[in-house]
Order: sequence, then C-alpha cells, then structure tokens
Amino acid sequence: MSKIDILKRAGRTVLAAGLAFGFPQTHVAFGQSIDVPSHKWGLSVGNSKDFTGLRFNFRDSRVRRITGVNVTLWQPRKDNKDSVVKGLSLGLMPGGGTMTGVQLGLLGAGADKNMTGLNIGLIGGGAGEDITGINVGGLGMGAGENMTGLNIGGAGVGAGENLAGITIGGLGAGAGKNVTGLCIGGLGAGAGDNFKGIAVGGLGVGAGKNMTGLVFGGLGAGAGEKLSGLALGGLGVGAGELIRGVVIGGLGAGAPEIRGVALGGIGVGGKSLKGAFVAGAMVRVEKSGRLSGFAASPFNHIRGTLNGLAVGIVNYAWSVERGVQIGVVNIIRDNPKGLRILPVFNTAF
Repeated sequence: MSKIDILKRAGRTVLAAGLAFGFPQTHVAFGQSIDVPSHKWGLSVGNSKDFTGLRFNFRDSRVRRITGVNVTLWQPRKDNKDSVVKGLSLGLMPGGGTMTGVQLGLLGAGADKNMTGLNIGLIGGGAGEDITGINVGGLGMGAGENMTGLNIGGAGVGAGENLAGITIGGLGAGAGKNVTGLCIGGLGAGAGDNFKGIAVGGLGVGAGKNMTGLVFGGLGAGAGEKLSGLALGGLGVGAGELIRGVVIGGLGAGAPEIRGVALGGIGVGGKSLKGAFVAGAMVRVEKSGRLSGFAASPFNHIRGTLNGLAVGIVNYAWSVERGVQIGVVNIIRDNPKGLRILPVFNTAF
C-alpha cells in the first residue's frame, strides 16, 4: 500500500469519526448563508431563512422565521413581508413582517404588519398594522392601524385607527378614529372620532365626535358632537352638540346645549343652558332657548326663558318662568306694560 493510499484511508477514518461524534458542521444553503453548527440554529452569516441563534445579514429577503439576535445592516426587501422575527433586532433599519421583542434601529425600525415590544428608531419607526409596547421614534412613530402603550415621537405620533396609552408627540399626536389615555401634542392632539382620557395640545385639542376627560388646548379645545369633563381653551372651548362638565375659554365657550359650569373671558353662549355661567362681557341664549340656573355677566342676553338668577348690568329675557333678574337695567319682554323694564330687580308678574 502506497503512502497516498494510507493518507486517503486515514482521512476517511477521521471524517467518519468526526461525523459520528458530532464535530461542528458548516452549512451553505444555496450560497446564501453560512451556518454553524446547524442550518437551523447556532451562528448564521447571510440570508438564512429559518434560524434560531445569532444571525448576521446585510439585507433580509424571503425570510420565514428568525428567533434570537438578528443583526442586519439595511432594511428588508419588499419580498420579506411574511417574515416573523422574535428576539433582539439590531441594525440601521431592522425590519420584518411581524416583529416581537426588542427592535433598535439607528435610522429607524419598522414592520410590514405588527411590531410588539420595545421599538426604538432614532429617526422614526412604524408598522403597517399594529404597534404595541414602548415605542420611541426620534422624529416620529406611526401605525397604519392601532398603536398601544408608551408612544413617543420627536415630531409626532399617529395611528390610522386607534391610539391608546401614554402618547407624546413633539409637534402633534392623533389617530384617525379613537384616542384613549394620556395624549400630549406640542402643537396639537386629536382624534378623528372619539377621545377619552387626558389631552394636552400646545395650540389645540379636538375630536371629530366625542371628547371625554380632562382637555387642555393652548388656543382652543373642541368636539364635533359632545364634550364631557373638564376643558380649558386659551381662546375658546366648544362642541357641536353638547358640553357637559366644567369648561373655561379664554375668550368664550359655547355649544347648542351646555350642562354644568362654563366660564368665558368674553362670552358664553348656547340655546339650552343649565348650570352656572359667567362671562366677562355676555351670557347669551339663542332665540326660543332656555337658561336654567345662574348667569353673571355685564349683559345677560336671554332670547328665551330664564329659570333661575341673572346678575348683570343689563339683564334681558323674553320671559321668566321661576327666576329673578338683578342689575342696573332689567328687561322682561312678556311682562305687563310698566313692568317690562325695571331698575335693580325684575321677575315675572
């Protein structure tokens, strides 16, 4: 037997022993990844499709499932929308179809579908559908559908449908449908449909339908339909249908119907007012309307029925049901002649 034959036999023996005792194997799948010790787990360099462990890749494409630590240099390709990534995702712009765990991106972090956990993008972050957890975007953070948790965006935070939790947007924060929780927007905060919780907007706060809770708008606060709770607006507070609670408007507060307490720097107005109303210039009730309770302003202009107490310099009412006017000039239009205009005091006679 020659030396060459002896070396070949020895090599085969060593290889067989290595396989038998489980020496590490290097796997190259279609020239896409190098995986040690298995193509399913361990260490992977390249575009492995289904892997658990520590994985490095330039840009993910057609990935099925990654569990562990996934480090990618660039955002995934468009054919990666069905991928599932669980664990720690790192890189300039890590992403995937569905991402769960910790996502940290130097430029941004995003998911085509859902992102859950700790999601941080120094420039921004977002998901095509839902985001849940602690979500921080240097410029902004957004979700195509719902966002829930602690949501912070340097410029803004937004959700196409619902936004819930603690939300802080440097310029603004809002949702296309409903907002629930604490929502703070540097310029404004708003909901396309309903808001419930605490809303703070540097310029304004608003909801397309109903707003309930504590509402603070630097310039104004308003709801398209109903506003309930405590609302403060630097210039004004208003609602398309009903205000219920306590509202304070720097210039004014108004709604067709108000139930509670309303304070306006200049005016308070509506058609049906029930409660206490104080204004710097005028409390006004629209024609055929009604004020039940207390009104105090220089001019209480009630073009309907007074049922309560009106205190002012000039008090006007079309009629008084069970009420009193106290002021310099007191006018009740449907009183008998001679009693329609009285000084100091007037009531129904």
